[in-house]
Amino acid sequence: MPMSQRNRSAIAATLSLAFLASGCSYLEGGGTQAADPESPECEAFSQWQGNEGSVEIYASIRDEEAERMERSWQQFADCTGINIQYEGSGEFEAQVQVKVDGGNAPDIALFPQPGLLKRFVEAGSAVPAPDSVKELAETGWSEDWLNYATVDGQLYGTPLGANFKSFVWYSPSFFSENGHEVPETWDDLIKVSDAIADDGTKPWCVGIESGDATGWPATDWIENVILRDGGPDVYDQWVEHEIPFNDDKITSAFGRADEILRNEDYVNGGYGSVQSIATTSFQDAGMPILDGDCGMYLMGSFYAAQWPEDTTVAEDGDVFAFNLPPVDPADGTPVMGGGEFVGAFADRPEVVAVREYLATADYADRRAAEGAWFSAHQELDLDTLETPTDRLGAEILRDPETVFRFDGSDLMPAAVGTGTFWRGMTNWINGEETTTTLDYIENSWPS
Repeated sequence: MPMSQRNRSAIAATLSLAFLASGCSYLEGGGTQAADPESPECEAFSQWQGNEGSVEIYASIRDEEAERMERSWQQFADCTGINIQYEGSGEFEAQVQVKVDGGNAPDIALFPQPGLLKRFVEAGSAVPAPDSVKELAETGWSEDWLNYATVDGQLYGTPLGANFKSFVWYSPSFFSENGHEVPETWDDLIKVSDAIADDGTKPWCVGIESGDATGWPATDWIENVILRDGGPDVYDQWVEHEIPFNDDKITSAFGRADEILRNEDYVNGGYGSVQSIATTSFQDAGMPILDGDCGMYLMGSFYAAQWPEDTTVAEDGDVFAFNLPPVDPADGTPVMGGGEFVGAFADRPEVVAVREYLATADYADRRAAEGAWFSAHQELDLDTLETPTDRLGAEILRDPETVFRFDGSDLMPAAVGTGTFWRGMTNWINGEETTTTLDYIENSWPS
């Protein structure tokens, strides 16, 4: 049965108090000491007790990030007796299909691409979210987020972590010392770019080299610009291929991006000409900001981990970020990003219990407290976010004026999204005509 508003509020309050007062102690090898279900620290999890069993979770999250995630649900597991068995794989996208086809589907999977979850929904193997999970999801996330895990009006997944892919990184001291202000509109952005260029510094640094994935940072540029130039409706039509890749609206957005990315007066600070963009790694590309060799760098929130250890990331620090501004502020605050969705292939009581818990603000707070993560959950405690740009991203994502859209290439067929789109953007950066690039990608779309 769906939880009432009163019960939901009581649970949230109890969870928050338990989070602050938890007495579980961590063992040297990871995990926690076995918890007494009747102890005060387990009271917050009482609604999920009585569902003992094992729940398998499969995802692409590995290494330190996986360790942080496992710690974040450990007390829930200790207090409920639910044994969560986690496996992370770098081949998740391919192997989850193998597991399902082979009759060895995980109980829960964390999908980084909504389209992949939808594929299992259409095949009839994914399990819909029960009413209890749906109610938590509708309380915790905006409609923009939930739509990506909804098929034919039925919710199949709940959002988990979030990536903010509309950040423009910059040096606050460089801006203040040179009289520049953080732009609030696209026209302001161009004015700031011109002012920086007039002073003899390249306003932008860009890098799209990423091994076999070279080109993806340029797709982020285009996706961000389409969302701002054409608006969310055009963005959705483009992603769903309701308008072709070479539509005039997409050509218009490429023209706006061209004003920056292939402008020799604007790029590539610290590295060279426009052509250097294709051979500059995205990891290294933003570093000239620290030396004053470029003014700005468009890259996701995860780039906070790339700065040297002695770099202060703060509004008054060595580097900070702002949201790539809109063309028309009346359209709201456009944001392009990504994240994971909790989907399931089983509906046993213990699996439902884990799905419910992963949809709570308490889980979001515990995972955020482990660091290097944030969520679009509306009730996430922002004080748990150590990195200022994570807090900024979370604040923007929960703002009712924000218009969020998922990374377009992650929603497109793989042959395009992680194939011809990447290659086409690399060719475009290297000087290929826009019409040639757009025709190439359009002609590759699966029929």
